[in-house]
Amino acid sequence: MGYLDENAREIIRPIKRMVEDEFLSRPGVIGVDIGEKVTGGRPTGRAAIVVYVCAKGPLHPQQIPAEVGGVPTDVVAESIVLHRARVTRTAEPVAAERHPVLRGGLSIGPARSFRVVPPEVPVAGEYVIAGTLGAFVVTRDDARKVLGLTTFHVGCVDDSWSVGDEFVHPSRVDGGVPGADQVAVLDRAALAGSVCAAGLRMGARPIRAEVLDVGAITGSAEAVVGSTVRKRGRTTGLTHGVITSADATLRLDFGDGLGVRTLRDQIRVYSSERFGDHGDSGAVLVDADNRVVGLYVAGTGPTGYANPVGPVLRQLDVELLTPGVPESRRPEPAA
Repeated sequence: MGYLDENAREIIRPIKRMVEDEFLSRPGVIGVDIGEKVTGGRPTGRAAIVVYVCAKGPLHPQQIPAEVGGVPTDVVAESIVLHRARVTRTAEPVAAERHPVLRGGLSIGPARSFRVVPPEVPVAGEYVIAGTLGAFVVTRDDARKVLGLTTFHVGCVDDSWSVGDEFVHPSRVDGGVPGADQVAVLDRAALAGSVCAAGLRMGARPIRAEVLDVGAITGSAEAVVGSTVRKRGRTTGLTHGVITSADATLRLDFGDGLGVRTLRDQIRVYSSERFGDHGDSGAVLVDADNRVVGLYVAGTGPTGYANPVGPVLRQLDVELLTPGVPESRRPEPAA
């Protein structure tokens, strides 16, 4: 997908918003975005409403009109999956990094296991979850609690979550042990609009306001189409990509009693390498100045999707912890 200037996006955006829910209700459609129309594998230079389908077939060109309001459409086959890792509780743990001082970019997961049945998994059983601790934030109230930032589907997993759920580093997938490796408890979460996020109240383990392999977090910023970003995830480590859109609307299947949810205004990243994989959900996207622009949630191969950081911070009622943001009160150890 080519880059479009903001003027072209501003013209198309209201038309895309007008039709996206109707398009998403059609069989096989999993996303609606803004990008450059590609014909026969070659970019045309024309701005388009891009429609993502799970498998491009002969019916899709017929079910999506060739243009809407004078704007062409482009049907693109795309696979978009949530990138937490889920394995059976009895599986052999993966050898993982263990860090006495916590930073962003590390493995984390719930201490509890989850009963999951087909078709969500091949075999019914008890499963454990792994994701990424993205960065640290501070609550905006007087308590100034320090929270670890991750995604809703890592922090809450299903519809039986509750405040106080225990989290371990490394995750149980990676050999973490409930109790002995506890580092946080669930404090708050949001799954609405453009946000799929959770905040974990950190315990007594020392922390640093930085991301492993990236450095100190300097603040937050809006995603800029065409700019380069990095993320440090539990599974793929440090990867690089380019923001190709901040207008993606996605239908994602959260399963586990939560069902299909729509996330709007998501950041799309394209990379020449594998940008993310299962276990990377919760990683933060940072720009060249180490400002957080997004929270990684899903993708496939070279393509990744992330929440814009502004709505995440607002819905969780927090601000990013940086070396320049004081904590007025160090959190009590998580019970």
